[in-house]
Amino acid sequence: MMLRKQPPPTPAQPPPPGGSVSTVLRVLDVRNLTLLAVLAALVAVGGFTEPDQFLSTDNLTLVLTQSSVIGVVTVGMTFVITSGGIDLSVGAIVALSTVWATTVATQEYGAGGILFCAVAVGVGCGLVNGLLIAYGRMVPFIATLAMLASARGLALLISDGKTQVVDSKTVLELGYEESYILGVPPLVLIFAGVTVLGWLLLKRTTFGRRTVAVGGNAEAARLAGIDVRRHRLYLYLLSGLCCGIAAFMLIVMTGSGQNTNGNLYELDAIAAAIIGGTLLSGGRGTITGSVLGVLIFTTITNIFALNNLQSDAQQIAKGAIIVAAVLVQRRPSGTTET
Repeated sequence: MMLRKQPPPTPAQPPPPGGSVSTVLRVLDVRNLTLLAVLAALVAVGGFTEPDQFLSTDNLTLVLTQSSVIGVVTVGMTFVITSGGIDLSVGAIVALSTVWATTVATQEYGAGGILFCAVAVGVGCGLVNGLLIAYGRMVPFIATLAMLASARGLALLISDGKTQVVDSKTVLELGYEESYILGVPPLVLIFAGVTVLGWLLLKRTTFGRRTVAVGGNAEAARLAGIDVRRHRLYLYLLSGLCCGIAAFMLIVMTGSGQNTNGNLYELDAIAAAIIGGTLLSGGRGTITGSVLGVLIFTTITNIFALNNLQSDAQQIAKGAIIVAAVLVQRRPSGTTET
């Protein structure tokens, strides 16, 4: 019997020349690349229309600082929307937190008392929302709408419709240029820290995976052993915590507490999360996309202000970008988030 001669082993094929590029694209996500392109286009427009003002260091620092407060709120909103919920009360919670934290009684405890009070009020409101939704079985829209009205009313009652000025030098100094770290305002660093922690929590932890699971299919998540009600409670506590942090940042920015603070924050945060790629129906969330959405909206506002354009045109532009971003980003995908 003759034995066939075995063919020599085929040498390993080198990876395709574009392999590394495709890997990078998968990591960055097409949605985020689209948002980066939109942001780059806006920067180009701002640089073209008002090059001396828009591209100045002071103005770019201002854009980042203005993005910080609503950005922190948006991080918490992203978690809530990813789970299939909604929080319409974030702006009112910010207002109540700033007012409660700047009363004469609270300011007697200094910067620590102001920070603690702002965070405590935010978490307390988040606790009420979470209990009503998770254990009271109320629809998130109704529960948070009720909180919106109640928090605004309580803020008005406490402040008597007046602006409460902050006397603490420690708090006010955080907004001065002398407190910048390597040229970066402390508020921007806080925003960056919250963003990184939010990304890690959503992307790299069991808590994040459970959030996506609850938003994708709450019943399946329950059958898999997830305590859905308790997890939803935690999510609204997280949203309230972000509102409390944002309230303290707003106090530093404005040096005061007002019942009108945080006006329309809920709409801005929801819009930023949605154009960033977070599904309104739940099951997919992206912190990176949400932050890019915040930067896009803040840049639009800044460009319109520098060019002395009317606010109505600004709102129309924002609406057009929301529609365009959602249409461009519509494509079949799983629950991967970055």
